[in-house]
Parts: sequence; C-alpha cells; structure tokens
Amino acid sequence: MMDQREKDEGTIAALMLRMQESRLPRAEHLLEKVDQGGVLDDADIQFLKRVNEDYRSNQGLIKRNPDYFRIMSAFIDLYAEIVAKGLANEKAR
Repeated sequence: MMDQREKDEGTIAALMLRMQESRLPRAEHLLEKVDQGGVLDDADIQFLKRVNEDYRSNQGLIKRNPDYFRIMSAFIDLYAEIVAKGLANEKAR
C-alpha cells in the first residue's frame, strides 16, 4: 500500500510536468503580452482562474512538501505579476 509521501511524489511529478509543458510557457507568453502593454482577454483570465483553482485544491499537498511549496510560491508570484500588469494596462486604456 502506498503511503502519503509516495502519493505526494507521484502527484507532484504530474503537476510539475504540466507546469513545465503547459503552464509555464503560457505564463511566460502572458507576461510578455502584458509587459508590452497588452490586456488579458477572456481566455487568459479563464486560464489564470484554473491555475488559481488548482493551487487552492492542492493546498494540503503544498503544505506537506516544502520544496514544492517554494516552487509554487514563485509560480504564484509570476501569476500575480501578470494579473497586476494586465489590470494596470486595462486601466491605462
């Protein structure tokens, strides 16, 4: 029978793969977009909402695994920067 640590490691591996292959490239694209004065469209906002929902649903996993917590904190900071810049760009229009 698998213990919690083994389950966490499997889940973290899957989440990290998704982050590397999908979420980080999209976040980098969105950061570039807002850095250039662009605003977030509906698809961008839905993406950011999904990421936030996933973060909330994995709070226990994140708290149990300090290394993963540090990675996710940096990633959430990136998303916060995207949202802040996107809002500033929207207000500037």
